[in-house]
Amino acid sequence: MKTLIQHHTKTHFKTILSRFSTPSFITPHQTKTLHNQPTNHGPNVIQSNFEPNGFDSTTFHVACQMFDEMSDLTVESATTIISGFSKRHCHEDAIYLFSRMFASKIRPNEFTFGTVIHSSNVLGNVVVGKQLHACAIKTGFGGDVFVGSALIDLYVKLSTIEEANKAFDDTQFPNVVTYTTLIGGYLKRGKFDDALQVFNEMPERNVVSWNVMVGGCSQTGHNEEAVKFFIEMLREGFIPNESTFPCVICAAANIASLGIGRSFHACAIKILGKVNNVFVGNSLISFYAKCGSMEDSLLMFNKQCKRNVVSWNAVICGFAQNGRGVEAISVFERMCSAGVKPNRLSFLGLLWACNHAGLVDEGYMYFNKAMFESPNLLTPEHYACMVDLLARSGRFVEAEGFLHRLPFKPGIGFWKAILGGCQIHHNMELGELAARNILALDPDDVSSYVMLSNAYSAAGRWSDVSRLRTEMKEKGMQRIPGGSWIEVRGKVHAFLTADWSHNKNDEIYVLLRIFFEHLRENENSDLLNNYCDFSAI
Repeated sequence: MKTLIQHHTKTHFKTILSRFSTPSFITPHQTKTLHNQPTNHGPNVIQSNFEPNGFDSTTFHVACQMFDEMSDLTVESATTIISGFSKRHCHEDAIYLFSRMFASKIRPNEFTFGTVIHSSNVLGNVVVGKQLHACAIKTGFGGDVFVGSALIDLYVKLSTIEEANKAFDDTQFPNVVTYTTLIGGYLKRGKFDDALQVFNEMPERNVVSWNVMVGGCSQTGHNEEAVKFFIEMLREGFIPNESTFPCVICAAANIASLGIGRSFHACAIKILGKVNNVFVGNSLISFYAKCGSMEDSLLMFNKQCKRNVVSWNAVICGFAQNGRGVEAISVFERMCSAGVKPNRLSFLGLLWACNHAGLVDEGYMYFNKAMFESPNLLTPEHYACMVDLLARSGRFVEAEGFLHRLPFKPGIGFWKAILGGCQIHHNMELGELAARNILALDPDDVSSYVMLSNAYSAAGRWSDVSRLRTEMKEKGMQRIPGGSWIEVRGKVHAFLTADWSHNKNDEIYVLLRIFFEHLRENENSDLLNNYCDFSAI
């Protein structure tokens, strides 16, 4: 070890220090020397069960010897070493070396704390994170902006938003990163109003701040707000980047606004040039598919220079959603021929496509293919999709047999699949069994009451319908109102059941009455019975 540490000049030491971020910098001769040297471990200020690992034992011992034997090791040098381990995803080693700083009488700085707090965050260890927080406060860095940003991110991901908010309040001079981290935390917890308040209080914003708002709104169902934030971002002169467009295009897809999404596509081309980014491309493929424009979705897919498994899955799921099972199978086979390995979503999308298209035998074949080739990919969702496929096709004996062969106990979703099939094929005996199982698992499940009531209604069992509705009323159970929306001339109009608030309400219902009268005159009783009860509108 003398050849490595004690006899190095300062210049040589800087060379070793700078190479800590490289995967391998120790010669075979040095490796042999290091393994023969003892290491003096100082007291561990952080109480944890972390053991050295990461780069390799040689690299770690070099770091330990530097901490123990370099009398002039500065906090900047020590932080560089710790940061090198953290950047190489050796987070346990980084925290362990941090504890040795105190044994070496090296006082950490704000960057040291920020690095190791991040490491505890990645490891999912909030206990160590809180110990580091306490240590930072004790050494006078509790209010530092770099430490505060790391703490907010830690508490957002591993603890409560209240602790994150307190860390924010304790930060003396919060910057755009601190604000943005807290906003992201509020959005992840569904606290849109709190996120908006913090966003409005920001003294300055950058593209990342806007991206967090647009993406957070899109992911939490505030799709119209996501679109509005994107437009406001443009108005304030911020230029969207490759992280912005997938978020706002996803929001347009969620509200199925083809016109708005097309304008975002055009904006992406104008700003980014040719859409070569795989994430932007994948979001466009999914967007066009969700809007029912599979031709545009497939065109976007075929134009992609770079594809990954997500690209293929987007097309498969798009065809599935639009009831085009044969095309979904064709894309899946093309995917396999291209050497792309299917993942869980690939098989789920394929089974979903077979389900929507009624391709029972094909669904069986691909399920067995997954079972044989990649059994670890199969989840309860895959099994539930197969049960639903069989039940919808009226193959109840096979569906029940499938239930009995499950490697786990069937949940509500499986019995709902059976009940849905029974409603289609008027199998009341099995439907009642499925309903009993659903209510045994969740006595307050409204949808099972509604499905069973519809099944009784289709079978003409009106006394049972009345009994169920009375039972629902006594329990205070209410069905969640249905909703729909339509885009007209670039504006999205949303409607809810029993909602009379639309400004064109009178005109809409005049046209509806004309439409229903037209159906009655043409004796389209099936449409009237299946899709609406005009007296309930």
